[in-house]
Amino acid sequence: MYRQLATIIVTRRSRVKNYLTKMSIRFMGTGYPYSTNTRRVLAVLHEKGLSYDPITVDLKAGDQKKPRFLSINPFGQVPVFLDGDLKLTGDLELYLNKSRGTQLLNYTKATKKMGTQRMWMAIESFEFDPLTSILTWEQSIKPMYGLKTDYKVVNETEAKLEKVLDIYEERLKKSSYLASNSFTMADLYHLPNIQYLMDTHTKRLFKNRPSVRRWVTEIIARPAWKRACDVKAWYHKKN
Repeated sequence: MYRQLATIIVTRRSRVKNYLTKMSIRFMGTGYPYSTNTRRVLAVLHEKGLSYDPITVDLKAGDQKKPRFLSINPFGQVPVFLDGDLKLTGDLELYLNKSRGTQLLNYTKATKKMGTQRMWMAIESFEFDPLTSILTWEQSIKPMYGLKTDYKVVNETEAKLEKVLDIYEERLKKSSYLASNSFTMADLYHLPNIQYLMDTHTKRLFKNRPSVRRWVTEIIARPAWKRACDVKAWYHKKN
């Protein structure tokens, strides 16, 4: 859904062994940095203290379908990761996590911890994101384009999201965050759609569940996330 409205390109500026610890990351984003995918990657960059140079691309004009971009990704899809001759599409957050700074995903031999993190990331992808992306699109993105919100779709989707959040509530009664008592990538993945939904009628679904409400309040207050949502900062750094 709107998560696809981001074009992110990371260019390699050093040898592989120095790649993520010393380079300045080159970012190719949308014509305006409101996309959920852009914000997720920005959040990781800020959590880890990595610098970046934003390059704004006008997706409304179809720049991602023009020869210049298609030479990088012939499918015209985003995001894109470049590492020398290697070109990948997918979750850039996982690549960035291996750099210096806070580790947001457990790569140790503690397989139970890693398994729990991966599980909640999968739950976000297959249970949480499909529903919240629809709600974000209908209530936040459509109005930006002058389109009418379909409240029938909103009501139907909210009913499904309530069941998912009931499961989250039970989990968060026992744990400070989803995967553990520390903030991880599993929590970060949820931030973009939650941020949008806090300005819609759907926010009541989060606020009506005490443990979910506490969790949401904590993760959206993280300094890195606030910087990721700072549109002025994006354009201030614009090339």
